Amino acid sequence: MITSTEQAEQIVDNGQRAWRLAVAKYETPSLFRSLRQIANTIVPYFAIVCLMYLTLDISYSITLALAVPAAGFLTRDFIIFHDCGHGSFFKSRKANQIVGFLAALLTFMPSYYWSHHHASHHANAGDLDHRGEGDVWTLTVQEYLAAPLWKQRFYRLYRNPFFLFGVAPLYLFFVHYRYWRSGDNARVRWSAMRTNLALIAIVIVASLTIGFKAYIMIQLPIILLAGSIGIWLFYVQHQFENTYWARHEEWSYIRHALEGSSFYKLPRLLQWFSGNIGFHHVHHLSPRIPNYNLQKCHESHPMFQSVRHITLWSSLRSLGFRLWDEDHKKLVGFSYVPVYLAKQASNGG
Repeated sequence: MITSTEQAEQIVDNGQRAWRLAVAKYETPSLFRSLRQIANTIVPYFAIVCLMYLTLDISYSITLALAVPAAGFLTRDFIIFHDCGHGSFFKSRKANQIVGFLAALLTFMPSYYWSHHHASHHANAGDLDHRGEGDVWTLTVQEYLAAPLWKQRFYRLYRNPFFLFGVAPLYLFFVHYRYWRSGDNARVRWSAMRTNLALIAIVIVASLTIGFKAYIMIQLPIILLAGSIGIWLFYVQHQFENTYWARHEEWSYIRHALEGSSFYKLPRLLQWFSGNIGFHHVHHLSPRIPNYNLQKCHESHPMFQSVRHITLWSSLRSLGFRLWDEDHKKLVGFSYVPVYLAKQASNGG
């Protein structure tokens, strides 16, 4: 049986570029569908936020319960901003910039800053020699064993689910995206400054209207929950057992898209709230496809049909995968380390 990756690579080797033809027809955004997605995402989001404010004097438990669907709509809002960053949500570059900035602002993220660094993730994901840009920190088994004790302990802390999905959202959305790196260009720096100024203005207006305390009681649980969901989606899209990593000289863009990016088969409602991002293999093959066309593209070509999928239940196993085993080409847990050492000892290594 020929795998989807072999099909795609045979196509490229033959010089036909049929995979480009397969995705090209789905790369054109629809103005109607984009505007409809904005309407069915942003309007319900603000409606729920208003309800949360009204319930503050009734019961904060109700307020927190409403934060769950609000976080779902904010996750969907992130997908809009994400597509705008790829220039795939509208045909107009200016429309992508304006809507992307506004949608990103709701998530406390600077639009161009994030999109600029996210582009590096698409260019280098799965490349063992170009890690660290927009991906989850991943060490190989050998690198972990060669690391000093303090680094091993810090890495274990970093890969702990409580840290990744509990502490990390706090750091990312309230600290990390508030400043820029020393090597960032002027446009990236201005993106961060512009977002910070806009957020300060929002906080001032909220404080003068509903009050700072009420704003925090509403906004904080939404951001934390949506942030945890977003990090989980980003995590599981590449952190599964038989994902794809390779050294730079062997790395393949197509192989990473079809083998290193998950087909996350979610229940229909969760697929809707996550903006079809579960079809991540299609997205990595062509980031120019707007999210509402990803499923159609997946269903259109046999190249995608044999891609392994993970379900909501099976994806939970990914929490135990922490290190990349270069020998067996798969992610393993920390429990594999003693096994690896025993094998090395028995082989005289």
